[in-house]
Amino acid sequence: MKDTSTHSLHFASADDSEELARAELYGLLAQLWIGPPDDALLQQFKVAVTQAPEPGAHLEAPWQALVGALRATDAVAAAAEYEALFLGVGKPEVFLYGSFYLSGFLNERPLAHLREDLAALGLTRDAQRGETEDHLAYGFEVMRYLIAGDEAAVCNLAQQQRFFRKHLQPWVEKLCDAVEAHPRADTWRAVAAFTRVFMQVETQAFDMLEA
Repeated sequence: MKDTSTHSLHFASADDSEELARAELYGLLAQLWIGPPDDALLQQFKVAVTQAPEPGAHLEAPWQALVGALRATDAVAAAAEYEALFLGVGKPEVFLYGSFYLSGFLNERPLAHLREDLAALGLTRDAQRGETEDHLAYGFEVMRYLIAGDEAAVCNLAQQQRFFRKHLQPWVEKLCDAVEAHPRADTWRAVAAFTRVFMQVETQAFDMLEA
């Protein structure tokens, strides 16, 4: 599975395809959910355009709120908030793992099913990472790969739809609910709000394919 550590963020221009914009948004969200933004990423948001990098009126307001939230924080404050919400000592305040929302427990059958599907796609977990494959950031990174990867037999619309429907759509908005309701959430309230709307846009797009 591709590493979700911070990499250079490139916002899609008007000349880029919508597919590139989708892939970049999945990649950005993977970065923001795997860990707090560092100074380099925050600096990119200081000069980021406030127009959503993917076309669609639904994304405009939450994107502007996300840009504003990342401009208003710094690396130290963001790290403290991330730790308070998702790490901490013992049980985290908010879980970032799909199995928890799908079964009520970690490392349950949904994770096993996910691992089977990842193996069929030729993807494996980075053994150097501590998170299991059902971490939200990994799911977003898989979507980025399925959109932007070069292997046509794997990286295609049918695989995107199948993975999204089975491994993201059933639980991501529940996670967003938990984050937005948490009193300590500030920056990640904006991240969750944008994630929710982006998931809704993706869901509607996949619904149209089936209509």
